[in-house]
Amino acid sequence: MTFGQPQSNHNGGMIAFSPIDGYLYIGTGDGGNGNDSGSGHAVGGNAQAMSTRLGKILRIDVDSLPFTTPANNPFASDPFPANEFWAIGVRNPWRFSFDRDTGDMWIGDVGQNAREEITYQPASSTGGENYGWRLREGYIQTPSVGGPKPAGNVDPVHQYNTGFPGAVIGGYVYRGASIPDLKGTYIFADHSFQSRQIWSFRYDGQTKSEFANRTEQFDFGNLHTVVSV
Repeated sequence: MTFGQPQSNHNGGMIAFSPIDGYLYIGTGDGGNGNDSGSGHAVGGNAQAMSTRLGKILRIDVDSLPFTTPANNPFASDPFPANEFWAIGVRNPWRFSFDRDTGDMWIGDVGQNAREEITYQPASSTGGENYGWRLREGYIQTPSVGGPKPAGNVDPVHQYNTGFPGAVIGGYVYRGASIPDLKGTYIFADHSFQSRQIWSFRYDGQTKSEFANRTEQFDFGNLHTVVSV
C-alpha cells in the first residue's frame, strides 16, 4: 500500500494488529499543513473526505497478498478507498494501541494549536466513528475553522491544552505484574521539551477516574523506569 503525502507533517506512522480480529490497523494522518487545507487537501479537509486515505484509521486483512479489505468494514460497500476505512476524522494518530486484555483501542491524536486528545474505541465497536477533525479539536470547535460536530462525531475521553511544540504521545494500558497499582491504567505522555509530562488514568467505558501525573516517578536519565506508587 502506498499513497502520497501533500506535506511533511501529520503523516501518521503507526500500524498494529488487533488482538480481537487479527486485522492490521493503520493510522494515516491528514497529510500536513494547517487546518487540513491547501495543496493536496480535499475541500473541507482530508480527514472528513471519503475520497482519500488521509486522516483515517484504515483496517485491512493481510493474511493473503495482495491484501484485502474485510467484508465487515463499516464502509465496505463504498468505492475505494472508503472500503478500507475503519474510522475517520483524525489529524495525526501516530501512536495508538490495543489493550491486550480487552482489545479496546486507544488513540493519541495530535492537536493543532488548542487541544491534544486521547480517543477510546471499545473492542465492541463495529467501526465508522468520526473523531471530528478538522471541525473539532478535542471537545471544542477548532478555533481557526469552527463548525458544528460532524455526523457520527465521537468526542475524546481526555483532552488537554496544547503547548508548542507539544504533541500527545499515545501510550498503552498497563497489564504487567510488576506494578499492581497501575494495572489497568492507560499511560501516555507529551513530547514537549518544556514539560515532558507523563500521565495515567482509568476508563471503564463511561467514566474516567484516577487521573494522575506520573512525571516525577520516571527517571529520564536511564533507560529503565523508577516508579513508586
